[in-house]
Amino acid sequence: MTGDGTGGSPAKGIVTTAVPARLDRLPWSRWHWMIVIGLGTVWILDGMEVTAVGSIASRLSESGSGLPITAAQVTGLAAALYVAGACTGALFFGWLTDKFGRKNLFMVTLGVYLTATALTGLSFSSWWFFAFRFLTGFGIGGEYAAINSAIDELIPSKYRGRVDLIINGSYWFGAAAGALLSILMLDTDIFPKDLGWRLTFALGVVLGLAVLLVRRNVPESPRWLIIHGRGDEAEAVVRDAEEQAAARHGADRLPEPAGEMTIHQRKSIGFVVVARTVFADYRRRAVLGLSLFIGQAFLYNAITFGFAVILTTFFEVPSGSVGYYFAVMAAGNFLGPLLLGSLFDTVGRRIMISGTYLLSGVLLFGTAWLFDGGHLSASTLTACWSVVLFFASAGASSAYLTVSEVFPMETRAMAIAFFYAVGTAAGGISGPLIFSELTESGVVGETALAFQIGAGLMCAAGLVAAFLAVPAEQRSLEDIATPLSARDPGR
Repeated sequence: MTGDGTGGSPAKGIVTTAVPARLDRLPWSRWHWMIVIGLGTVWILDGMEVTAVGSIASRLSESGSGLPITAAQVTGLAAALYVAGACTGALFFGWLTDKFGRKNLFMVTLGVYLTATALTGLSFSSWWFFAFRFLTGFGIGGEYAAINSAIDELIPSKYRGRVDLIINGSYWFGAAAGALLSILMLDTDIFPKDLGWRLTFALGVVLGLAVLLVRRNVPESPRWLIIHGRGDEAEAVVRDAEEQAAARHGADRLPEPAGEMTIHQRKSIGFVVVARTVFADYRRRAVLGLSLFIGQAFLYNAITFGFAVILTTFFEVPSGSVGYYFAVMAAGNFLGPLLLGSLFDTVGRRIMISGTYLLSGVLLFGTAWLFDGGHLSASTLTACWSVVLFFASAGASSAYLTVSEVFPMETRAMAIAFFYAVGTAAGGISGPLIFSELTESGVVGETALAFQIGAGLMCAAGLVAAFLAVPAEQRSLEDIATPLSARDPGR
């Protein structure tokens, strides 16, 4: 079949289409806000839930909590199972996302996440709690692959960088909310010991259901539809976006599409082809992705893994007050992508990615020196961490942006899943093994060493980015990495 790729039967064939260019040239409209709200707000829930679970660990271990479990099991085994679930879910759902579509999977993954969260709140034994922490992670891991691929394929190239960064950075808005929420939920003057922590999970479910209602209106990626021979559906989605943009800005404000591309429609891409594409054809970009994810994972674990222990051990901060400090630090994390995001689209990816990684690493080295010299209090250490993470959060969010835009469309979700899984495993498994020994020792020098390890790996990733980062700002995804299905018109 030869045609414009926007009509006809779903049979596979050679088609020429302007769908990607039509999406990229759109001005911002209500249609794009629907995508951001429907897909992006789940990171707020993730941040809120993960932080709240860490904060309620001490309450769960108390007599009368209704759950026979220790604080060490919550922050140790349960946290490890959550990480394992996230890694497994990312890989499993990432493969399905490339095969069956973005929308099908981002509905399924949110459903898994909500169900597992609700059942966690109903836990009556430790094994039940552990099992559903794994399944909660399984759902949220799948969310990263399905949502990041959908966002990048639906958002115009002019805004893609800042939108992706802000959405991924919104995790920390949820983290700040979770830290403050835990203070309220753990107040036994308001809620009994065996109820407050359960209501924490219940609130997450209620908010998640609201997101689910909005998400139902988010369309499938037209880029995915056109490659899979569903031209009529792709045309309907793009036309709806164009009509809303025209209603907001005027039809005369819609520029002509930049061009067309010819593709060979197909049902699916084999896993061997995906692996060869990412790790052989795009070897330098794979090295870049691994460096960015591992660097940010270790920096964050150097700070956040021992956050409460450091404050209580070295500065005698009451455990009930740690949430306030964490909320301040989380605010710095969220403000970084929010305020710096637009620069990734204007100044450029290479300068901003390498700059945020290197600057956050250097600042953490400085924090380690001040801490080792005894020059910091709980408040000033938190302030230092907040400044470090202001830049680190923008860098870490750009890692997700990078791996979601520098590989061909057919491999996008699986690439996101792989690099997310590697980074999460590095941070959630090897990170704690290293940093727990250092931060819990009570020795200032060893805790400073934990900071230095995280800072060193962040700086190393920044240097890799300085040489290998792809200048993807304001460029079409198809220009950054030609789809495997693309064919020259003359072929």
